[in-house]
Amino acid sequence: MKKGILSLAFALVFGFAATATEPIDGEKKKVNVETSKIMWKAYKVTGSHYGSIALKEGTLMFDGDKLTGGEFVVDMTSISNDDQEPGEDKEKLEGHLNSSDFFDTATHATASLKFTEVKSSGKNSYEVTGDLTIKGITKAITFDVSVYGSKATATLKVDRTNYDVKYGSGSFFENLGDKTIYDEFDLVVDLEF
Repeated sequence: MKKGILSLAFALVFGFAATATEPIDGEKKKVNVETSKIMWKAYKVTGSHYGSIALKEGTLMFDGDKLTGGEFVVDMTSISNDDQEPGEDKEKLEGHLNSSDFFDTATHATASLKFTEVKSSGKNSYEVTGDLTIKGITKAITFDVSVYGSKATATLKVDRTNYDVKYGSGSFFENLGDKTIYDEFDLVVDLEF
């Protein structure tokens, strides 16, 4: 009887040790928010504007070297316009982007993205579908991600009108002429982890 109990105890201890070293969800890699960058570019009839926005936190999930997931939170209050020199025009545009006409950052200080599906599309390349939340509205978005070593890059095309950002949209307002702002904007993301 003692031998049976001892054998059972060894089986439990070694069985637990064997399973405890294998991560259930794969490996989570924290994104370095200081060295990672998110750039935005928006287009209008008469040109474009571009700038940056800060990543508040982020994690990429891997199974070995294969990307399997990701979650990110962006600090919307950090949105900046980088194509204008410091001064009144730059401050005016940044203030407008933070207002309720655009991202209403006083009410919605963060935006988030959570990967829901990751498909390999080639060596180091993935087609990712995720839930993007802006202004409290969540919509699915699909984009490509490339991973090389401890870096990942992605380019997303976002239709702002899906998130109740309709200011200057020709899809919702008539006779805007050269004041029209196009609905889609680009996000270029460079992550280090």
